[in-house]
Amino acid sequence: MDIGEKMNDLLFLKPVFKERIWGGKRLQTEFGYEIPSDHTGECWAISAHPNGASVIMNGPLAGLSLDTVYLKYRHLFNHHESDRFPLLTKILDANDDLSVQVHPDDAYGLSVEGDLGKTECWYVLDALEGSEIIYGHTAKSKAELKDMIEKDRWNDLLIKKKVKKGDFIYVPSGTIHAIGKGILILESQQSSDTTYRVFDYHRKDDHGKERELHIDQSIEVAMTPHIDPVLSIKKANLGSSVITTFVSNEFFTVEKWDIHESLSIKTNHFKLISIISGSGFVNGHSIQKGSHFIVTSIVKDLVFKGELSLICSYV
Repeated sequence: MDIGEKMNDLLFLKPVFKERIWGGKRLQTEFGYEIPSDHTGECWAISAHPNGASVIMNGPLAGLSLDTVYLKYRHLFNHHESDRFPLLTKILDANDDLSVQVHPDDAYGLSVEGDLGKTECWYVLDALEGSEIIYGHTAKSKAELKDMIEKDRWNDLLIKKKVKKGDFIYVPSGTIHAIGKGILILESQQSSDTTYRVFDYHRKDDHGKERELHIDQSIEVAMTPHIDPVLSIKKANLGSSVITTFVSNEFFTVEKWDIHESLSIKTNHFKLISIISGSGFVNGHSIQKGSHFIVTSIVKDLVFKGELSLICSYV
């Protein structure tokens, strides 16, 4: 296939949807997506993970999955050295509480699960008044953590925090956490699907069975004692637009771009972009709330026009 540079500057992606016991309908009502049911919990918006790879929708690569494109056309991704695409962008609709869970780091994830670890972060797109997340725990040692779990002392163990629209939460691997009912988030994460459930409220599925828990693995990988990370959030004004950098580390940089009228940026590195509000154009392509695309590394100038906000992530 002959890949012309101008035809492959941006890769627009078709999301993959996942039904979940805690899912709802907001991915349809908020973004206009065609969802499989009224229990749709996750939109895998930009994904090359084997459990749900996005498909390219434009240009000569249309119809190919992102994992295939990443492996075959590495020049579009700065010849990134990893054998797997490093990031995954999701939108989650918590119509009910998610399970209390924890993710391993890279060393544990790769050795035990054959999957990357999972450090992630959340931008709260919307939240009902009084919405809460679980973030961290009170145990001072692995032994105490194990004891409190075995005795169902969840109210004593789990730390709850209020959240509202516009909040940003960084969730390093090893953090015990859960998204609460009524919260809609955009999640930027390492490309991993390894989750260890600690507690699931004794919920039962359509077949009357409780979902599997992973207590031993959870205790092993959980950060103990829990320590809240310290973030240094920075804002930069570019003309009438604002770029907010929430986090930048060895896993990813995650930014929010609030674009007013126009924004021009020099770039030479691939970026994952999700439009979370408004509409406009980027390099001549029409974009709107719910659009997801990758700016490939062959792009030198990125020009937005319109009134819109987006989340951008890159390594």
